Amino acid sequence: MITFEQHESEVRGYCRTFPAIFSSAKGAWMTDIEGRRYLDFFCGAGVLNYGHNPDRIKQALLAYLMRDGITHTLDMYSEAKQRFIERFYEVILQPRGLHYKFQFPGPTGTNAVEAALKLARKVTGREQVVGFTNAFHGMTLGALAVTGNGFKRAGAGVPLSNSAAVPFDGYLGADTDTLDYFEALLKDGGSGMDMPAAVIVETVQAEGGVNVASVQWLQRLRRITAEYGIVLIVDDIQVGCGRTGRFFSFEEAGIVPDIVTLSKSLSGYGLPLALVLIKPELDQWAPGEHNGTFRGHCPAFVTATAALQFWQNDALTQAVQKKGQQVEQRLQSMAERLTPGAQVRGRGLIWGIEFGDPLLAGRVSQACFERGLIIETAGIDDQVLKLLPSLTITEQELTYGLDVIEDSLCAVLGVPATAHTPKAALAKAI
Repeated sequence: MITFEQHESEVRGYCRTFPAIFSSAKGAWMTDIEGRRYLDFFCGAGVLNYGHNPDRIKQALLAYLMRDGITHTLDMYSEAKQRFIERFYEVILQPRGLHYKFQFPGPTGTNAVEAALKLARKVTGREQVVGFTNAFHGMTLGALAVTGNGFKRAGAGVPLSNSAAVPFDGYLGADTDTLDYFEALLKDGGSGMDMPAAVIVETVQAEGGVNVASVQWLQRLRRITAEYGIVLIVDDIQVGCGRTGRFFSFEEAGIVPDIVTLSKSLSGYGLPLALVLIKPELDQWAPGEHNGTFRGHCPAFVTATAALQFWQNDALTQAVQKKGQQVEQRLQSMAERLTPGAQVRGRGLIWGIEFGDPLLAGRVSQACFERGLIIETAGIDDQVLKLLPSLTITEQELTYGLDVIEDSLCAVLGVPATAHTPKAALAKAI
């Protein structure tokens, strides 16, 4: 590790939790330079929904590169971009009855959020944007302003303005509808809240601790924003592209956002690509009014188009929902037997378990890594153990990973391992 310690900035983070030098990866597994294999329940924080190096996507990329397909075109037209737009419309938007214009901002999720906030303010002529407690939308200034994490916000070094935070679903307890508070602020001219340009929301707050908004809450939020002429932005960067089962996380609620931001698993291969979907009537940009050097990376368009093969039918959605049930049942069982009072939350294949002891999640994550499983923590105090396996993981691999979690939890608690203790032979076999 000497090279990194001597030359790389102290800002590096994940490498401190997972101190290995990785050299290759395939499917649900990563391999370090010493040949040790790790089952991946992290997936690049949601970048690798289809696993590492999926063959059908890799072959499309290799073919494109070998024929000298153009790599960089700014926002000029390219064959790769044309094909992606056409297929995304045919496979994703048209079957869902959705009508959006495509904007390709810079290559990351925070670029998409910045573009969405900027456009909402331009269209409405208003400045304030409402975010939610425990939200996370990115590390640039506009995105940080609507992010709830105090540690991340403090890193800005300047005041974060033109935003307001209101309680997310469940923040004030299961018996309180937090939208009562939000709607009261909008109705009352003495509330001190300026009419917002936009509301930005994650249907599942991933980094915030796997906090899940209910269908009813999301539907009411859509009604309120429509009534007051507020642009509704759904940040689907981490929990879109099938993470919750359907392609968009908001589909279950039956709502249609005004703007949707996508990135992470959009390229399907770990290549940087971000997309802002905009209702046509809101697409009021002047040419060049929002630009950047890397607006649509052609190799990423190629892999993103290939990834759409996963969505030509509902097989992946059904598989994710089935595996999600398996995860929920195992986590609930662990919580009841080993850590009574722990909360299990999630949808599809994003799940979290919050223990009574906020330090326990980090200790379990470390114990998992020692046993060959990569799994991160989430929440303001890293108090939630967060499961983010690939959507294409096999049931056998998923079972093995859950066994490792249970074995690690038992070890940290100092109790005898259960009958689910993973077998080394099984790890080698899969």
